[in-house]
Amino acid sequence: MNDDSADPQQPEVPVQLTEQQLRARRARSIAIALALGAFVVLVFVVTLVRLGARVATPPI
Repeated sequence: MNDDSADPQQPEVPVQLTEQQLRARRARSIAIALALGAFVVLVFVVTLVRLGARVATPPI
């Protein structure tokens, strides 16, 4: 397995993204953030529903 792409003598050139690619990346990031936020809210609501009235009245 002779891989010439990992040559330590060659400096890496950073990739320049186009404006369209940057907009697409931002849109994906926003969609992931919204999905994560919705998941957190869903877990919180399910937790409250499962605990029910036991949250308001501590055991004696």
